[in-house]
Amino acid sequence: MNSLFTPEPATPTRPHRLWLKNPLAVFTANELDAGGGVVVSGGVIAEVVGTGKAPAAPCDEVFDAGRHVLTPGLINTHHHFYQTLTRAWAPVADAELFPWLKTLYPVWARLTPRDLELATTAALAELLLSGCTTAADHHYLFPRGLEDAIDIQVQVVRQLGMRATLTRGSMSLGEDDGGLPPQSTVQDPEVILADSERLVSAYHERGDDAVIQIALAPCSPFSVTREVMMESAALAEKLDVRLHTHLAETLDEEDFCKEMFGLRTVDYLESVGWLTPRTWLGHGIHFDDAEIARLGAAGTAIAHCPTSNMRLASGTARILELEAAGSPVGLGVDGSASNDASNMIQEARQALYLQRLRYGASAVSCERALGWATRGSARVLGRESLGEIAPGRQADLAMFTLDELRFSGSHDPVAALLLCGADRADRVMVGGVWRVVDGQIPGLDLGGLIADHSQAARKLVQG
Repeated sequence: MNSLFTPEPATPTRPHRLWLKNPLAVFTANELDAGGGVVVSGGVIAEVVGTGKAPAAPCDEVFDAGRHVLTPGLINTHHHFYQTLTRAWAPVADAELFPWLKTLYPVWARLTPRDLELATTAALAELLLSGCTTAADHHYLFPRGLEDAIDIQVQVVRQLGMRATLTRGSMSLGEDDGGLPPQSTVQDPEVILADSERLVSAYHERGDDAVIQIALAPCSPFSVTREVMMESAALAEKLDVRLHTHLAETLDEEDFCKEMFGLRTVDYLESVGWLTPRTWLGHGIHFDDAEIARLGAAGTAIAHCPTSNMRLASGTARILELEAAGSPVGLGVDGSASNDASNMIQEARQALYLQRLRYGASAVSCERALGWATRGSARVLGRESLGEIAPGRQADLAMFTLDELRFSGSHDPVAALLLCGADRADRVMVGGVWRVVDGQIPGLDLGGLIADHSQAARKLVQG
């Protein structure tokens, strides 16, 4: 695996008690007063300390957080790690979704195991440095030689010490059968389902402290047959794992569903057994009022991807109405060829501004946008132990400083994270272990990663 990563002895908080004392400000994603900081022990938040107070029991270590804005670890609900190799590629820089995909599919079909390892490392490192502690990836490309793609991703996640929901994506509807992807990128249903079951058996963890979880994720209505959608839903119920797909991202997709299946997207979703609380959808832009009500009643969740939606001119999701109807809503950076970054704190800023254009400034506060990136995203992934600062929650935390010029003159530290454009965390903790220290990932040769990743990217697009 990745020779660029040399594990250093982590700085665990177990079994002693660590007090992150008197932060500059705290966003808890709930109503708790944490002005005095938090106490971490055994990988979880043992105590939330009120303003002006001290912990109820003695602590073994104290970290002075007076320069830091403390938040729950940010959670990314939709990504395509492999796409970091095709960022800002000129032939698709100004394309919308369908032509963008048609141009990129042949390039992505050349991915090698080493390409994927580098791409995944780059994506996760960038996420981690932005304050992200949990990431969901939608990998649906398995060309010849890349059959073990998810296995590769598991190893990279473990090296970096993050949490991840890795989805076994699939494409089975190629160009020869009326789909969008080239035949070289599609797989037989039997292969897809057998590998899905293998991956769940090998890697899926349960419980509050789960590090790796597996979900089943046929790519989209324009790249997967009805049969694969239905059989994936049945297998997910049998194995008790979640379901993920793209839906209602563009009007082209709506037209495709009508032509191919004779149904609108939500009707199609229900017809294949996916209108359930087990499902979360990437994008979810083009729903009418009745469809929003049905999604909310079913508890089907939405991964809102504002930057990608603007980049590809796909539209603006109706997030407040989806939330009001009952759909959990979180944020996703989407693939790094349609964003083109893997930065969760920036994604929260984009969500704030895009949704204010639809609903007005007073309806979308800075705290609400941060809530989508934390507690909301945790709900989308079914990870209720994450996304909040509260006793008993996992000690996944991000800490930002406001020492740069961009923050000079700011008054509200929490609002400043979004309004002044924070882009990098100073410290990040996952399960009580520091994974970012002083803005760096211990053990990662970042310069070497950039060099190797950039070289692989140039080689991939050159063919």
